[in-house]
Amino acid sequence: MKKIKNKKLEQQKEWPAVVYMWAFGLTLMSYAVARAVLDGMPHPYHWLAALIGGLAGIPIGWLWYRWRGDIF
Repeated sequence: MKKIKNKKLEQQKEWPAVVYMWAFGLTLMSYAVARAVLDGMPHPYHWLAALIGGLAGIPIGWLWYRWRGDIF
């Protein structure tokens, strides 16, 4: 059985840049907001907020990619 190679599928293995930018941007924003709001709380809460923001940025970035396309 032969495998059919599609050049377009080979190029689609990487995530679009907009997904990375949303994830990175929401990570930084979530950390900054958590740092300001949760200033009296222990430090791991800030990192947890950054992780949640970064993970939320991935599907938002994919939605942006589906709606508007990539940024480059």
